[in-house]
Amino acid sequence: MLKNMKTAKTFVIATAAMLSLPFFQSCDRHDTPDYSILYPNAIVTVKPIDDKAFYLQLDDKTALLPVGTGKLPYGDKEVRAFANLTYTDMPQDADKDKYEGAVKINWLDSLLTKQPKADMGAENDKLYGKDPVEIMNNWMTVVEDGYITLNFMTVWGNRNTSHEVNLLTGGNPDDPYEVEFRHNAFGDVNGQRGNGMVAFSLKDLPDTGGETVKLTLKWMSFSGMKSTKFDYCTRKDM
Repeated sequence: MLKNMKTAKTFVIATAAMLSLPFFQSCDRHDTPDYSILYPNAIVTVKPIDDKAFYLQLDDKTALLPVGTGKLPYGDKEVRAFANLTYTDMPQDADKDKYEGAVKINWLDSLLTKQPKADMGAENDKLYGKDPVEIMNNWMTVVEDGYITLNFMTVWGNRNTSHEVNLLTGGNPDDPYEVEFRHNAFGDVNGQRGNGMVAFSLKDLPDTGGETVKLTLKWMSFSGMKSTKFDYCTRKDM
């Protein structure tokens, strides 16, 4: 079992995994189907090294070497992604001081990854909306590797209406590590509840200098304002 990995069996994630085309997946049609690969068992940061190689960052401290890939999955872009990974043997010529292990990528599915927006005070409702969401307390909601990744639930109705989510920074002059999640449904507030995923880069927050601090996330829930805290340390690249 991969370190810090669990199986996600929520409907929305399972459906997305089954409908998306697997990346780097191979299967013999005569083999017994392995349904476990339909589900993500990790959220990773895909990090290019050069124009031919990349690695996967599993958490703040764990870098994994993908083997047998043959190409860059997202070109020169750094991307947060769901993944289904299987440990494999480390190549003999690999830098074992950099990587905790080697993995086969069964598939990758990129996550919406955004930069935060500036808190504009009284203008926030007009600029960013104030429609409610619930932040899901599960393994997909995490602060690691310089990102906050959020699994949220809200009401979805009109498929022709695109919702927008943002992360606001700078709203509390006394605490630069307080951020706020905002959701604009653009009037699409009737329908069924469903899940969404988004990741935000935290690279522009003040450097913690190697220390772990508390990152406070605020959001408007269906029952009023809520907040929670995460451990956060500015990431250090290899």
